[in-house]
Amino acid sequence: MITRRSLLLAGGTGLLVAHPDGHAQRAATVRRVGWVSFGSKSSPAEAYEAFRQGMHDLGWLEGKNVEYQAVYADGDATHLGAMAKELIRQRVDAIVVGNATTTRAMQRATSTIPIVMASVNNPVASGFVASLAKPGGNITGITTQSEVVLGKLIAILHEIAPRARRIAFLLNESNPNEPVFWAAAQSACATLDLTALRIVSNAKPEFGAAVGEIVRQDAQAVVVVADPLYLNERASLQTLMQGIRLPVAYAWREHVVAGGLLSYAADLAVTARHVATYVDKILKGLKPGDLPVEQSNKFELVINLSAAKALGLTIAQPLLLRADEVIQ
Repeated sequence: MITRRSLLLAGGTGLLVAHPDGHAQRAATVRRVGWVSFGSKSSPAEAYEAFRQGMHDLGWLEGKNVEYQAVYADGDATHLGAMAKELIRQRVDAIVVGNATTTRAMQRATSTIPIVMASVNNPVASGFVASLAKPGGNITGITTQSEVVLGKLIAILHEIAPRARRIAFLLNESNPNEPVFWAAAQSACATLDLTALRIVSNAKPEFGAAVGEIVRQDAQAVVVVADPLYLNERASLQTLMQGIRLPVAYAWREHVVAGGLLSYAADLAVTARHVATYVDKILKGLKPGDLPVEQSNKFELVINLSAAKALGLTIAQPLLLRADEVIQ
């Protein structure tokens, strides 16, 4: 449970506490950290908890020297502007963001409060940082280079369903990385002599029409790219995908836990925990522009055998042995 402390200010000095020995001492400063989620409080909750645990391990004790201000867009990008204003009003010392959509919103809102990225794709091309080695400005953190990983995901899907030649890609045009994802999808499909089909869904009410378009275009398999909208609405999206009975590969493990066939990506919770090291350094005085952006270098293959069985697919033993996690 998030606790809050109020600081009583008088004459520009901090709260003074009287001790038994009669000497007044300044109370410990409580730093404020904002957590911006495109999803809801429970989607995915594991990443937020992992971040807080990482902070705790570094000596940041909630209610004593740090407090968290978590805000949630509940899958609606129109809420992000108001969320940014709220965090600025709260005078947070740093803001943690989880994807390009939330990063863009916070970048537009402030050029002074440090912003720490977790699992943000393509930050240089998106204009978030000047370079990975020397970010400059007020943004740094971790990048996943999802457009590179997307090619590997397509190759694994092809390995599982080699007869599928027409691959539909579910894309969100409001995502700053959509052009990069589509270019990567086309390139990977060309290498494998596959046909890439562009399917757009920018909001939850459009999911049904998008799935209908997948069927209309005679797709034989589907790839759902990394997007916070799809992650937040993974349960409803998975229900629709099951109805068309096609092999579907996803960008994140959480989709597979919800019933999807497979995923290949960095672990969101592990990444969020590591982000705590950036926030720790910033709260201790380092500038975000001087902290190099790290690239995730560990990606996990997750396969759902129940989903494969429902589709009549047999997963080859060598591929199962390569998997980091097999869900029965």
